Amino acid sequence: MRLARKSTNSGSKYRTNSPDWSALVPVLPGAGPRSKALYSAIRRLIEAGAVPGGAKLPTTRDLARRFGLSRAAAIAAFESLIGEGFAEARVGAGTFVAHQVPRLPQEKSKPVPPGPAARGALPLPALPLTVGVTAPDPRTARLFRQLMSRHLARPAPALFQYGDPRGSLALREAVAAYLRAARGVRCEARQIVITGGAQQGLDLLIRAAIRPGDAVWMENPCYPMAHIAFKGAGAKVVAVPVDEEGLDVARGEKLSPRAKAAYVTPSHQFPLGVTMTMRRRLALIDWARRNDAWIIEDDYDSEFRYGGPPLTALQGMDGAGRVAYVGTFSKILFPGLRTGYLVAPEKLLDAVLAARARSDRFPPAITEAPLADLIAQGHFAAHLRRVRRRVQANRDMLVGTLKEHAKGRLEFAVPDQGLHMIARTARSDTAIAAAAAEAGIGARALSPMYIGGKPEQGLVLGFSAFAPDVIRDAAIRLCALL
Repeated sequence: MRLARKSTNSGSKYRTNSPDWSALVPVLPGAGPRSKALYSAIRRLIEAGAVPGGAKLPTTRDLARRFGLSRAAAIAAFESLIGEGFAEARVGAGTFVAHQVPRLPQEKSKPVPPGPAARGALPLPALPLTVGVTAPDPRTARLFRQLMSRHLARPAPALFQYGDPRGSLALREAVAAYLRAARGVRCEARQIVITGGAQQGLDLLIRAAIRPGDAVWMENPCYPMAHIAFKGAGAKVVAVPVDEEGLDVARGEKLSPRAKAAYVTPSHQFPLGVTMTMRRRLALIDWARRNDAWIIEDDYDSEFRYGGPPLTALQGMDGAGRVAYVGTFSKILFPGLRTGYLVAPEKLLDAVLAARARSDRFPPAITEAPLADLIAQGHFAAHLRRVRRRVQANRDMLVGTLKEHAKGRLEFAVPDQGLHMIARTARSDTAIAAAAAEAGIGARALSPMYIGGKPEQGLVLGFSAFAPDVIRDAAIRLCALL
């Protein structure tokens, strides 16, 4: 647009080519630092070449009137432009775009590369039947908020300081006591390392124990994010078959007897859901002891067992200190808490802490104190009982709906543990999963989780994070897709 204005300083006439300044209106917020928004908008126009060097800018009075700003806000924006060299003030003439400014090319929109959701992680927001999430419990959320407020009202000095790389002593003691009582884990608070979820715990253990080229046993099929973590660290992943007894240790020894580590989910194998038998557990521990190898036990959802108390952890059966144990609060409480933990064997503890020091140093102290109280005061145990009943009811709804509507097109067994179930199919599971996603259903294909051999076709169906009526509706629509 062409502006022709009379200079209030010199009385001379001038004309200047400039963009349509009214286009700036959408970028100026209705509240907040409007001077900063005006500065950023004009700077973008200058960098993009929409306003040429030497062009005169409108007066601050004019901009303030056009966009409903205070004169002070417009002046502050101009002062920032001048201070950073994007504009220059000429006494008696006004403010002009500087002749030498950085020019940024106008980029065409590019396709967004596949992110975590495309690789099988949780879509945002979660679709019905998505795997591995739980709905927040209102009573627990209220308790956590109250505990958080109490600590912030009377904060301990350590709350706002650098902390222990393992996490606060209070939380580590609470976690250790819980694991000893509920999971049979042999541990002391000094072995506990509080992490940003189970994935960080796995990453710390990999960096502490695995070197590029080391062979690592991995269940086949497997948890995809663990596979990505080991491959990213340069490990040689050895696909060890899983049958009805869990990971086949004898087969693993034939494939790679001198592997450096084995990654397992023995309590509830992901994704097949089988439990490793005692015979296989003892054989795995014996192999690790004989070969000076490590076992990484991912106990991601053992709290959700519906046919009796949770099974004892593999770590609790290890008398040689070869098992590292990983757990998380993401599936028990809510993922946004971003808190997990690992139990490091004594021989690995120093290496784990060194790896922690090289990354984020220590966990966030502000959420540790209320979480420690939640566990130590018994609220966590009560929360588990409530959530377990709710998730079991969800499971029963999903199973009942599939029995009624699948009509033999899906083969499945009722899971007695966990947050998901496997439904096998004779058709292409990736095609079904793609069609389900288009229909707003979060079913995942089983076959991409295989890392060797001939994959089975099936769907991984989550039942933990949704109301029963939502699960029933999604299951009926899924069956219709078949």
